Order: sequence, then structure tokens, then C-alpha cells
Amino acid sequence: MSSKHGSKRALILAVNAGSSSLKVSLFNRRTASWQSTSSSPEIVQLLLTSTITSISQTPATFSFQLAAHDTGREAHKVSVDDIKDHASAFQHFLDYLKREGHIDRDAIGHVCHRIVHGGDYLEPVVITNKTYHHIERLSDLAPLHNGGALSVMQACIEQLQTAQSIAYFDTSFHRTIPKHITMYPIPQDIAQKRGLKKYGFHGLSYAFILGAVSAFLHKDPSETNLIAMHLGSGASVCAIQNGRSLDTSMGLTPVSGLPGATRSGAIDPALVFHYTNRAGRISHDRAQVVDVRVTEAEEILNTQSGWAAITGTADFGEIVQEMKAVEARRVEGAEVNDDDDEKWGVAFELLVDRILDFVGGYYVKLGGKVDALVFAGGIGEKSADLRQAVAAKLDCLGFAIDPNANREANGTKDAVVDIGKLKDTRRVLVCRTDEQYEMAKECAMDPKFWED
Repeated sequence: MSSKHGSKRALILAVNAGSSSLKVSLFNRRTASWQSTSSSPEIVQLLLTSTITSISQTPATFSFQLAAHDTGREAHKVSVDDIKDHASAFQHFLDYLKREGHIDRDAIGHVCHRIVHGGDYLEPVVITNKTYHHIERLSDLAPLHNGGALSVMQACIEQLQTAQSIAYFDTSFHRTIPKHITMYPIPQDIAQKRGLKKYGFHGLSYAFILGAVSAFLHKDPSETNLIAMHLGSGASVCAIQNGRSLDTSMGLTPVSGLPGATRSGAIDPALVFHYTNRAGRISHDRAQVVDVRVTEAEEILNTQSGWAAITGTADFGEIVQEMKAVEARRVEGAEVNDDDDEKWGVAFELLVDRILDFVGGYYVKLGGKVDALVFAGGIGEKSADLRQAVAAKLDCLGFAIDPNANREANGTKDAVVDIGKLKDTRRVLVCRTDEQYEMAKECAMDPKFWED
């Protein structure tokens, strides 16, 4: 594994590995002369997208769609039995790319990899033996993502030997957070030696949101203040002041902050010890203590918690559907089981409550100077019910949603959609974030990746 010189081949592959999914987008870097004469001056043009889901199960689901067929034609979508992990998922994509997309892998000049935890890396880095192993050592801090990303990275280096692989870090966007916010109040000699501080995540998403929303508002990014929410199976909130991350809800690892599909979010640090002790209840009896190792604690908080632990499903859309069904039965006077039926509403309200904790705090940190409240991520973009519930609680701060615009937002493909009642202040927006586009754009604009 070694560093490669910059390539002038215009095709850029952007790869986004989730815990059990893989998203791949192929872009073409446009020339400077084309940008200066076109009415659509974006530096990269989307050619195709592919998504592989349920990688950890059998069969996985593979979809592939050419950008030219975005409307009027469904994406190719099939079940695939021979996809067992992220590496085999990427191999399946490459084979299909050549067979059906008629694009040879040697035409790809750059591969951009989303890496959740970059530690102290502040900028994108070309993958070498040194950088690969450094990222590998950070996997314990983002166990749901970094492992899959590394396996795809290895597959890229083996299968795309003429392409330059570049790592883009979710943590980089948050490098501007002040020290007193990133610092944990623990002995600093140990904290500094072990890198124990707030890093923040979803940075590529927030970078895209900042660019898209500032353009929508006709403001310079450096003059834009936002409270942005990336709400998906992993969820976070970010305060952006003058185009820079001021604070974010995730911390040392992605498990902190908001709850997720299987993540606990912020909890009392002592909870995991009481959760695992032999007493079966809260106890400070040392005889009842179990030796809980970091890996076990991570497993509990990362994969056995969240709204899936409350309801039995990681699908937030199903939670909303069941909650509304229970409410409909209640209105009709039908019997409602307090324990089983109420869990749907409790999970929904719990997420709303935790979102409000951060949004309220960030509103104060920004001194009330907020250009827009932004919903993004799979849930933020698709759940009109969650957006309505959050905005209703924020009415006291001047944010208000137009119910019709909120419902109709799910049917549009615009990058930014205005769902607020106010049009000159306290905007409420939905942003269809695109981490792959953000990586490809940054790659295309960075001259060091295009040198001979």
C-alpha cells in the first residue's frame, strides 16, 4: 500500500460505508472552461448511484441507478446472496459497474472514503500504509463504521490500483469547536495522552448542509448561523456560527448525544455498571460488581440500546406508524394496552425531548442569532411528524412550520426546502444532505489531488 501521485482522470468515486450498508456515487469532474460557460456551474456531475443494504444479513439488497434515469425509471434493485461483507459488496458494485454501466474501473482516478472517526486528522489524507494503520487504530472509537470503511478501502487499493484513495473525516468539520467545549473535566495529562475529548461527527453532512443552506439563503457561508440536525439511525445536532462548528451533540465517540436506532445517546456514565452488576438492581455493593470491559460497554451502548431497545424495531418510520395507530384506537374508544401500546409514543417523545435539549442550548450559545433550523438525515428529511413535533415545542423561540409545506416537503427532490411560516427570519428548512457529493466536490476543488 503506497501513496499515489495525483491523477487527472476525471471520474471520482465517493464511498460511504455504514454499519450494514454501502453507498457509492460516481461523479465526473467538470473542466474550468465548462464551469465558466454553464448555467449549472457545479464542479462535479453525478453519473450514477448504488446502494447496498442488509450487508450483515442474507440476502443483501443491491440497487443501481444512472443519474440520467433519475425520473421516469426505477432504479435496478435486486437481492444478492453472495454479498457477505463490505468488501464483497464493493466487489459486486465494481462488477456491475463494468457489466451494466459500461464504465471500466481504470477510468476512475480518485476514490473518496468517508471515515467517521479521524482522531486528530484535520484535513483529508491520501491513504498510505501509515495513514491506513492510524485509521485502523481509531476503529474502537467508531466501531459501527470505521471497520466497514477500512475493508472497502483495502478492496479499493487492491481492485483500483491506478486510482488514488483519499480519506475524508467526519470529525474534521468540528475542528473549530473551542477548547473549553471539547475538553472533558478529567485529569488533562491522561486526556491529552489518550486523545480523550469531544471530536463530533456527521461532519461531511454538516459541511454539505452549510453550503446548500447558505446558498439557498443567498448568504456567504462565513456569515451563516444554523442549528442543524442530522437525524437518522445515528443522530446529532450541530450549532454553526459564522460558518464554523461551535458545538455538536456527539462527543469522543458517536454514542454520546442524541439516542439513535441502537445507540443510547447521553446517559449517566455510571448506568452501565448498574446495568451489568450481579444484584439485578442499583447497588454500590462491591461484591456485586462485574468487571465491565470497554468492548462490552460499547456493545451495550452502541448496539443494544436506542429506540430499538424500547420498541423492538430500529425503523423509526414504523414507530411513527404504530404510534398513530394507537392514537387512532384511543380516539375511537378502543382498548389500549398501557405497556405494549404506549412504547411507540414514549420512544417518539423521548427523541423529541432530547433534540429539544440540544436545540435550546445551542440557541442560547448562538445568542438567539439563528438564520435557520435545519432538518436533515433519513428521519429529518422524511418524517413530517417528527419535524412538526419539534417545531411545535420551539414556537416559543419564534420557529414555526407551515403544515402544508411540511407535508409536501417529502415529495420534492430539491436540496433545500422551506417548510417554515416565516420567510425573512427564523427559517425552518429541510436539507437533503449528500455526504458523497460533499467528498467529491472537495476532492475536485483541491489542486493537490490533481497534480502530475
